[in-house]
Amino acid sequence: MEETYLYHQIAESIRRQILQGALNPGDRLPSVREMTAQWSCTIGTVQRAYQELASQGLVTSRAGQGTHVVDHIPDQDDTPLRRAALVHRAEAFLLEVLTAGYAAGEVEDAVRQALDRWRLVTQQVVSPAANILRFSGSHDLAVAWLATHFAEIAAGTILQLNFTGSLGGLIALAEAKADLAGCHLWDQETDTYNAPFVRRVLPGRRVALVTVAHRRLGLILPAGNPAKIQGLADLAHRQARFVNRQAGSGTRVWLDVELHRLGISSEKIVGYKDEKMTHSDVARAVAEGQADVGIGLEAAALAYHLDFVLLTRERYDLVIPEENFVSPAVQKLLEWLKGKEARDLFMNLGGYEGIDSGTVEWVE
Repeated sequence: MEETYLYHQIAESIRRQILQGALNPGDRLPSVREMTAQWSCTIGTVQRAYQELASQGLVTSRAGQGTHVVDHIPDQDDTPLRRAALVHRAEAFLLEVLTAGYAAGEVEDAVRQALDRWRLVTQQVVSPAANILRFSGSHDLAVAWLATHFAEIAAGTILQLNFTGSLGGLIALAEAKADLAGCHLWDQETDTYNAPFVRRVLPGRRVALVTVAHRRLGLILPAGNPAKIQGLADLAHRQARFVNRQAGSGTRVWLDVELHRLGISSEKIVGYKDEKMTHSDVARAVAEGQADVGIGLEAAALAYHLDFVLLTRERYDLVIPEENFVSPAVQKLLEWLKGKEARDLFMNLGGYEGIDSGTVEWVE
C-alpha cells in the first residue's frame, strides 16, 4: 500500500513541475532507474507514476527514447485536466487513510461532514438570526479546527475565517472588518509577542491578548532530511530550494529579523520570494517536491509526515477589542481554551504547548 501511495506523490511532483514551468515542452524526464534511486522505490512504482501523467496528457513515452513532456501542455484551467488532477489528489488521500485502517464508508462520512462544516465557515450569506464572529489574521491549524467545530463551543455562532497574516489581521481590526485577529508578531526590541504591534496599529484602544498556545516553529524538510539541513545558515550555503511565508505574516517577520541577526542575505536563499499563505501550503510544497525546505509549524510537518528542525517557540494570541471580548461567544471560547478538549486538540496536532492557553493580557 505504501508503494501504491508513493506513485501518486511522484506523479503529483512532476505534474507541478510541468505546470509551473520547471519542466518545459519536450524536456526529457529522468529515467525510471534514476527516479527509483531518487525516491527509494521500485521500478513499477515509477512506471505507474509516468502512466498516470500520460493519462493526464502531460507526458509521452516512446521505446528507446524515454519519457518526455508533451509539446503542447494543456492549460491548467482546462476542465478535464483539473478534474483529473483533483481525482488524483483524492485517490492519494483515500489511499493514505485506508492504509491507516479506516473503512471506505467511514472516510465518505467524514469527508461529507467536513465539507458541510467548511461551507458554514466560508459562506458569505448566512441567516440573519445567526451570530457571526469574523476572524482575520495568521494561519493556524488549531483555529481552522475551531472554525469547523465552533457551533459545538458557542451554540448559534459561526466563526468565519480569513487568513491574511498577523499584520493583516490587526489592520482588519483597525478597519472594523474583523471582530478578532490571530497574531504571533515578535518584537525584537522588547523580546515579546504581539503587544508592541497592537499598540502601534490600534492606539488608544483597550485590547485583550488571549493566548491560544505556544507553537514550535522551524524548518520543514522531506522525510529523512536528505540535504542534512540543520539551520538557517544551510539555506544559503547549500543552495536548497526554499519556500517562504508571505510578507506580513508573523513567521516572515521572525525569519527576516533572524536572517539579519545572523548576517544572511535573503538574496542568497534560492526561493526566498516563493511565498505561501499558510503553513499547510508550505508543508505541501515540500511533500510534493516543489521545494527542499520551508519554514512553518511542526504541526504542519507532522500532518504531511515530514521532518522538522526546531528554530523557535512562539506565542499565538487572539487579539480581541474590549467591546467584543465581553460577547457570550468569546467568553465560551475562553472557557474552552482553558479546558481538557483544547489540551487534547493540541496534543493530537503536535507541535503545540497549551500550558498558557486561555491566559488573558490586556493592552491599554
